[in-house]
Amino acid sequence: MPRPSHEMSSDHRAPTQRSWARVALLPALIVLGLAVFVGLHLDRYLSFETLAANRSWLLSQVEQNPALIASAFAAVYVAATTLSLPGSSILTMSAGFLFGLYVGTAIAVVSATVGATLLFLIARTSFGEFLRGRALGALESLKDGFRRGAFNYLLFLRLVPLFPFWLINLAAAFLDVPPRTFVAGTFLGIIPGAAVYASVGSGLGEILDQGQKPELDILFAPNILIPILALAVLSLVPIGYRRLRRSEAS
Repeated sequence: MPRPSHEMSSDHRAPTQRSWARVALLPALIVLGLAVFVGLHLDRYLSFETLAANRSWLLSQVEQNPALIASAFAAVYVAATTLSLPGSSILTMSAGFLFGLYVGTAIAVVSATVGATLLFLIARTSFGEFLRGRALGALESLKDGFRRGAFNYLLFLRLVPLFPFWLINLAAAFLDVPPRTFVAGTFLGIIPGAAVYASVGSGLGEILDQGQKPELDILFAPNILIPILALAVLSLVPIGYRRLRRSEAS
């Protein structure tokens, strides 16, 4: 029996409304995060001045409640990464300062990977269907690399800071990178940079004692950048090898 026309029209409207609700999810989340960050002046807590002023108290809390403080710190790091808030380098240095090089690096890498994955999944849910089949504009420059070898290309992008961290998260989501590939490439690719910043953080006490600030662009120092670039080039070798094999076969 045919259904009334008004029921059919309402059925057609519902998916459209749900689709637009999903599309609005990602920008709404980011706008909300930025509004909270700016409105509550959270940037003042992401500074070396604040770290120096609360240094003794923070270290005593870590000593008394290491698991609790580490969990709280990781939760803040995950939230900041998911909401694409600034200050990741300071957070990673703080992790090294509070928990030492190895534990600090581990906390930073795991937290950044979890936060990036949450943003990646939200972006896939929110914008994936909307963007599929449409012109991707600036993302076209990344599309070919992901198509040729998603894991190796993602690893390269994580090792070499050519694009902002949040942009790679969104690009990978919009270009249909498999979730497992995204997690693996992100986790492995951010280890070198996180270790560098956590290493600086582990020696931050001496720097603060001298009334100085660490260099946030330390990652671009030649003795650090060159080995990371070498790793990045190695990550692209499998892609180049596959292209060579295909050209020889043709």
